Amino acid sequence: MVDYLESLTEQIRAGDRRALAKAITLIESTRPDHRQQAAELLENLMADTGNSIRIGISGAPGVGKSTFIEAFGNHLIEQGHSVAVLAVDPTSAVSGGSILGDKTRMETLAFAEQAFVRPSPAGQTLGGVTRRTRESLLLCEAAGFDVILVETVGVGQSETAVADMTDMFLLLLLPAGGDELQGIKRGIMELADLILVNKADGEQTKSANQTLNDYRSALHFMQSRFASWQPSVMACSALNNQGIAEVWQQAERFHSAITASGELQHNRERQARSWMWSETAEALIAELKNHPQIKALVPELERAVSEGKLPPTVAAQRLIEHYKTAD
Repeated sequence: MVDYLESLTEQIRAGDRRALAKAITLIESTRPDHRQQAAELLENLMADTGNSIRIGISGAPGVGKSTFIEAFGNHLIEQGHSVAVLAVDPTSAVSGGSILGDKTRMETLAFAEQAFVRPSPAGQTLGGVTRRTRESLLLCEAAGFDVILVETVGVGQSETAVADMTDMFLLLLLPAGGDELQGIKRGIMELADLILVNKADGEQTKSANQTLNDYRSALHFMQSRFASWQPSVMACSALNNQGIAEVWQQAERFHSAITASGELQHNRERQARSWMWSETAEALIAELKNHPQIKALVPELERAVSEGKLPPTVAAQRLIEHYKTAD
């Protein structure tokens, strides 16, 4: 097995996409022996990570994320970059599907030699999907991809999860009237480093310009995530490939600004510490749930909580106390 991991490590460093796919399949496995192998592989490759621009992309279904990623990714390749596309899709835990499951939506990018498109692992919780996506991101960097795009379906906490593993967060919006501003949560707006009004073409051009102005006004009341960067709003048409080059120019300006200010390094250090503690919490909860004495106690406590006879905080404290004194 040591020889296999060493071989896989070298193949990934050489940019072998088949080896990269195998490695991601390994880290997506929940088998304990596979998790151990995945940990060793990641440790072997850590020195080869960190050399990409990590960009999160979110937007409601129908906003044209796949079309945008296709156009954006192809432009990056034309500029000499190599692009990996990953996904955080907590809805897959319910549907069993994946927002990137149908690669035919990215017909050219999915098969480009300088690109790697990986669907979200299906059937897992947001925490599980997030963990695997973070690890996949590191593997893609080790394989030499210098731009990593992480797509989220845009529901609930998935935007925060993606913002916490990337450098830049892009929010895609549809052309709409000013009333639609109310439909975007303030918290999501404040995550965005760049807001893009997509589908700014044809009959929707006028509406897109109105939306552009509305959100530019709204940004004045938002606090930027970085002292060295002021978020902006741009219009684009991924379908017609309009404004895509300008989006990348803005992304480069963003990356240069937060690199020069030291905020890029600070942000990644904070993300790494946060990841360490979330991994620790998940591991401890898993150990707690699998402990024989705790397992025997759980049904009774869950029933008491469900029936409103016991506050959840008290039930949690009892679980911890039993765990502390268990053999």
